[in-house]
Amino acid sequence: MAAADAIVPVAGSRAHWLGFAALVSLGGVLDLACRYFPAELPFWMPWEFSWPEYLVTALALSWFAIGLKRLPRAEHPPLWRTISFLLGVAMTYGVLQTHIDYYAQHMFFVHRAQHYVLHHAGAFLIALGWPAPVLWAGMPDFLKPILRSKPVRGIVDVVQHRAVAPVLFVGLIYLWLIPAFHTRVMLDVNLYNLMNISMAVDGIFFWCLILDPRPKPPARISSGWRALLVIAVEPLQMVLGAILALSRTDYYPVYRICGRIWDIPGISDQHYGGLIIWLPSTLTSFAGMIAVLVVMRINEERAERANAGS
Repeated sequence: MAAADAIVPVAGSRAHWLGFAALVSLGGVLDLACRYFPAELPFWMPWEFSWPEYLVTALALSWFAIGLKRLPRAEHPPLWRTISFLLGVAMTYGVLQTHIDYYAQHMFFVHRAQHYVLHHAGAFLIALGWPAPVLWAGMPDFLKPILRSKPVRGIVDVVQHRAVAPVLFVGLIYLWLIPAFHTRVMLDVNLYNLMNISMAVDGIFFWCLILDPRPKPPARISSGWRALLVIAVEPLQMVLGAILALSRTDYYPVYRICGRIWDIPGISDQHYGGLIIWLPSTLTSFAGMIAVLVVMRINEERAERANAGS
């Protein structure tokens, strides 16, 4: 019996490595196809293949599936959370690794729609799915000490500090849209990739802080602070969106230089992008506020039942 027990982890480990090899092989095929046959690829295939974006997505989905298999049924998240997580991952991957990314490089309003998904809608759905327990159960054991290490925990503590999180959330939107800097970013592939990754990562960290279903502790901040942070980030987004939507000056001529895909005036392109910053982000914040209030009430009811039971 002892020998049989010893074989199980080895077999499981071998299966995991074979799965990882299969994911890398698939990524290699996509990479070659994008390099040598870009014009023949359908819309849903990558325009420019990115190994980091592919691997993060593939590993997250793999670890989530493994985690569901390892966890007892009673510890599985509700179906709606699983659907929310998968939909958020699919939306995030879709705007980064399909031809949508090509359109985002040539039309300002598509670029803003892309960032709305990365920073708001997709990140919101991933956080609403609260996948951390399942991902933790599914990831390889050798990674867990790294994630528990003081440097990593220190970075997370800073990024999710209640005074830092809203500044980063709004500040990154403004930073990447400084006209002169934005022109430089759109002409530099490394800065362009850094911009997209930073928006996605920051969005996930911020919305995970806001949509944490647990009370404090163990959650980092209370429901009251979460509501305040949602209120704090909204006005500056609305101001930026209104400026771009109502301005008569085209602040982003780089899209004319790169060549717009659709024949619309540059100022109209900017107005549409400003409206995307202005309106959908407001609706997302509104949804976040509702989620915070619902979680607060659920946690209060649990606490009341626990007190009554004791």
